[in-house]
Amino acid sequence: MDEIDAVVKLENFRFETAAALGEPLFDISFDTISGAGEHGAIVHYRVTTATNRRLEPGELYLVDSGGQYMDGTTDITRTVFIGPPDMMPTAEQKRHFTLVLKGMMALSRARFPEGTTGANLDVLARQFLWAAGLDYDHGTGHGVGCFLNVHEGPQNISLKGKAALRPGMITSNEPGYYRAGHYGIRIENLILTREPEKTGGESAEEERPMLSFETLTLCPIDRRLIDTGLLTADERRWLDGYHRQVRKTLLPHLQQLGDERTIEWLERATRPITEAQA
Repeated sequence: MDEIDAVVKLENFRFETAAALGEPLFDISFDTISGAGEHGAIVHYRVTTATNRRLEPGELYLVDSGGQYMDGTTDITRTVFIGPPDMMPTAEQKRHFTLVLKGMMALSRARFPEGTTGANLDVLARQFLWAAGLDYDHGTGHGVGCFLNVHEGPQNISLKGKAALRPGMITSNEPGYYRAGHYGIRIENLILTREPEKTGGESAEEERPMLSFETLTLCPIDRRLIDTGLLTADERRWLDGYHRQVRKTLLPHLQQLGDERTIEWLERATRPITEAQA
């Protein structure tokens, strides 16, 4: 399979699955970014017949895609390892992927007061890369419209994000790392800003209600690329909880479609991170 094959297959899956579930897809929300190996390090890469390359074992593959559904616009990026089950990523690939993942989780778990802007939160996603002397040259998140533009302001999460995040706003959460000439890594979910609330949990002394995020995107994160030794106990719990929600939500739809092969894959892909990775 090559980059164009993957784009065509993914877009066909979007249309076929939406139709089968009775939720028609109007169109893709933007041209799919399909970057294998070194092409993944080109942030806004668009494959052409001249640049098209195969997905080779041992390499990373980055795919950024979305759909325009009647009830909303989606945007998701996943980076996956290409190769048979007995082939494992390099220690460097896993380390860089895990640093990006830790930043994505930190932003997902954030609680913050009213009036907080995207510029205030951007560092949460970059902190682990910065500690390693690494960074990425794009914003951490952009606003997403409802059946509108996939980049829809006024909110964004970046060093230039001046608009306050308000309940009901949908924003992307997409830190990354790009090693020129080798591979790119980006993990993107859409997140919804929730109403402010007090948790009533760890601290009975909470004085102010805090806003937080709800993760809307439900898709497994490649467990083969995670260096579990770099994760804290809280990060493991968040990731296991996310994968439980992915499995719980998607499984009934796959059962409706009668897709046994994908059901088996989903169950493997969403196993707790504390279990042996396979």
